[in-house]
Amino acid sequence: MNSPIVFNNGKNPKWKYYLEQYSLRLLPNFIYRNRTKKLLENVSSRKDYPQLMQRVNYYNKLEEKTALKNPVSIADFKLKDIDQKVYFFDAYQTLRGFPEHYQFCHEFGDVVHIPETPSILKSRPISDDNQNSVVLKLNRVRHFVYIKKDQSFQQKKNKLVFRGKVTYKEQRRKFFEMYFKHPMCDLGDTQQKKINPDEWKVKKTSIHYLLQYKFILAIEGIDVASNLKWVMSSNSLAVMPKPSFETWFMEAKLIPNYHYVEIKPDFSDVEERLNYYIEHEDEALQIIKNANEYVKQFQDKEREELISLLVMQKYFKMTN
Repeated sequence: MNSPIVFNNGKNPKWKYYLEQYSLRLLPNFIYRNRTKKLLENVSSRKDYPQLMQRVNYYNKLEEKTALKNPVSIADFKLKDIDQKVYFFDAYQTLRGFPEHYQFCHEFGDVVHIPETPSILKSRPISDDNQNSVVLKLNRVRHFVYIKKDQSFQQKKNKLVFRGKVTYKEQRRKFFEMYFKHPMCDLGDTQQKKINPDEWKVKKTSIHYLLQYKFILAIEGIDVASNLKWVMSSNSLAVMPKPSFETWFMEAKLIPNYHYVEIKPDFSDVEERLNYYIEHEDEALQIIKNANEYVKQFQDKEREELISLLVMQKYFKMTN
């Protein structure tokens, strides 16, 4: 019963998402619990069960039973208590498939730390010690946009493009300071607050505009680069340093120069990397093919729903 996310003029329409989610709220929870029971009772007989569990255990790394601190029950998990409604709706779609007395902890928004108690969240630092960060597919209306139609890589401009807010991290500002006037870059700051030079300012633009370029910068803001998913589903190359944070997209599993074009953290090799893939078109096309293939695993809605349910089933088991 995951709500479909539709590619529409570049971005997922929020009005459609909210209309769908408020409508689904009218369905009684026993329908979700019955569906969850049916989905989970025969899951181990699926041919892809080992692959499913690889992802489940990646999102939920809990290996020992752990008591929760200040949990909330599913029954007491209320929309009115959540500032960011998309997080509530996405989490509730999975949670309502379980008994209402089950309890959990959560941290919503752009999470850049590891919680003290096992919590469901959208993003976490890439770390060997992040087991308390249990990832669900949250804020999917913004983060999970896919490109269905795109021109070929060969038809695109030999430049790097970026549109986004330059307020969150020093690295975005540093990139603009280094490359704003570079002839191979088309950069624009969509932040309206007067904290950056006026010449950086641009109005928000469509994804269709950005797809005119061979290279699209996917640089982290507070946590992950939210454009990375749609860039990797397109015929453009994602250009970025190795990521520091990850979401349901499993950014830590991305292989540099196989799924995306890696640049140094100090950005000193940007021009060199762009020129390399302009001159080595066959390698660029292979990266695009690899990226498109990686994205496909997130596009089977029923499979994604099942993985979400398995993540929470494991969570409830490991936290009693």
